[in-house]
Amino acid sequence: MRRISTPCLITLLIGALLVVPFSATAFAQSLEEDREITAGKMAADVLIVRPLGIVATVVGSALFIIALPFAALGGNTEDVFEHLIKEPAKFTFQRPLGDI
Repeated sequence: MRRISTPCLITLLIGALLVVPFSATAFAQSLEEDREITAGKMAADVLIVRPLGIVATVVGSALFIIALPFAALGGNTEDVFEHLIKEPAKFTFQRPLGDI
Protein backbone atom coordinates (compact mmCIF):
# COMPACT_ATOMS: atom_id res chain seq x y z
CA MET A 1 0.00 0.00 0.00
CA ARG A 2 1.07 3.55 -0.59
CA ARG A 3 1.93 5.74 2.33
CA ILE A 4 0.62 9.29 2.44
CA SER A 5 3.48 11.74 2.42
CA THR A 6 3.95 14.05 5.41
CA PRO A 7 3.38 17.35 3.50
CA CYS A 8 0.12 16.00 2.08
CA LEU A 9 -1.02 14.89 5.53
CA ILE A 10 -0.16 18.30 7.03
CA THR A 11 -2.05 20.10 4.25
CA LEU A 12 -5.13 17.94 4.84
CA LEU A 13 -4.95 18.56 8.59
CA ILE A 14 -4.66 22.34 8.14
CA GLY A 15 -7.57 22.31 5.67
CA ALA A 16 -9.73 20.34 8.12
CA LEU A 17 -8.90 22.71 10.96
CA LEU A 18 -9.83 25.71 8.81
CA VAL A 19 -13.20 24.21 7.87
CA VAL A 20 -14.29 23.23 11.42
CA PRO A 21 -15.31 26.75 12.62
CA PHE A 22 -17.48 27.30 9.54
CA SER A 23 -19.20 23.93 9.83
CA ALA A 24 -19.97 24.56 13.52
CA THR A 25 -21.68 27.84 12.59
CA ALA A 26 -23.73 26.15 9.89
CA PHE A 27 -24.71 23.38 12.28
CA ALA A 28 -25.83 25.89 14.90
CA GLN A 29 -27.98 27.73 12.39
CA SER A 30 -29.69 24.51 11.31
CA LEU A 31 -30.81 23.84 14.90
CA GLU A 32 -33.08 26.88 15.08
CA GLU A 33 -36.53 25.90 16.24
CA ASP A 34 -39.42 26.12 13.82
CA ARG A 35 -42.26 27.37 16.01
CA GLU A 36 -44.80 27.66 13.18
CA ILE A 37 -47.80 25.41 13.74
CA THR A 38 -48.88 23.67 10.54
CA ALA A 39 -51.60 21.17 9.65
CA GLY A 40 -48.99 18.41 9.47
CA LYS A 41 -47.80 19.14 12.99
CA MET A 42 -51.39 19.18 14.23
CA ALA A 43 -52.11 15.83 12.57
CA ALA A 44 -48.95 14.27 14.01
CA ASP A 45 -49.85 15.67 17.41
CA VAL A 46 -53.38 14.23 17.34
CA LEU A 47 -52.46 10.85 15.84
CA ILE A 48 -49.10 10.10 17.51
CA VAL A 49 -47.98 12.46 20.28
CA ARG A 50 -51.22 12.86 22.27
CA PRO A 51 -51.92 9.10 22.48
CA LEU A 52 -48.34 8.56 23.64
CA GLY A 53 -48.88 11.28 26.23
CA ILE A 54 -52.01 9.53 27.49
CA VAL A 55 -50.06 6.26 27.76
CA ALA A 56 -47.25 8.07 29.61
CA THR A 57 -49.79 9.54 32.05
CA VAL A 58 -51.40 6.14 32.72
CA VAL A 59 -48.03 4.39 33.11
CA GLY A 60 -46.81 7.22 35.34
CA SER A 61 -49.91 6.86 37.51
CA ALA A 62 -49.28 3.13 37.90
CA LEU A 63 -45.64 3.78 38.77
CA PHE A 64 -46.70 6.45 41.25
CA ILE A 65 -48.95 3.97 43.05
CA ILE A 66 -46.07 1.47 43.21
CA ALA A 67 -43.57 4.11 44.35
CA LEU A 68 -45.89 5.84 46.83
CA PRO A 69 -44.82 3.89 49.94
CA PHE A 70 -41.15 4.51 49.18
CA ALA A 71 -41.76 8.16 48.35
CA ALA A 72 -43.68 8.60 51.59
CA LEU A 73 -40.80 7.09 53.56
CA GLY A 74 -38.35 9.35 51.73
CA GLY A 75 -40.53 12.42 52.13
CA ASN A 76 -40.62 13.31 48.43
CA THR A 77 -44.19 12.40 47.49
CA GLU A 78 -44.75 15.81 45.86
CA ASP A 79 -41.71 15.42 43.58
CA VAL A 80 -42.72 11.91 42.54
CA PHE A 81 -46.26 13.08 41.77
CA GLU A 82 -44.92 16.05 39.79
CA HIS A 83 -42.64 13.98 37.57
CA LEU A 84 -44.71 10.83 37.08
CA ILE A 85 -48.23 12.23 36.74
CA LYS A 86 -48.44 16.02 36.52
CA GLU A 87 -45.81 16.65 33.81
CA PRO A 88 -47.11 14.00 31.36
CA ALA A 89 -50.71 15.13 31.96
CA LYS A 90 -49.79 18.77 31.39
CA PHE A 91 -47.89 17.85 28.20
CA THR A 92 -50.87 15.85 26.95
CA PHE A 93 -53.83 18.03 27.88
CA GLN A 94 -52.73 21.64 28.44
CA ARG A 95 -50.54 22.61 25.49
CA PRO A 96 -51.82 23.97 22.16
CA LEU A 97 -52.54 21.48 19.40
CA GLY A 98 -49.55 21.13 17.07
CA ASP A 99 -47.05 22.58 19.54
CA ILE A 100 -44.75 19.59 19.52
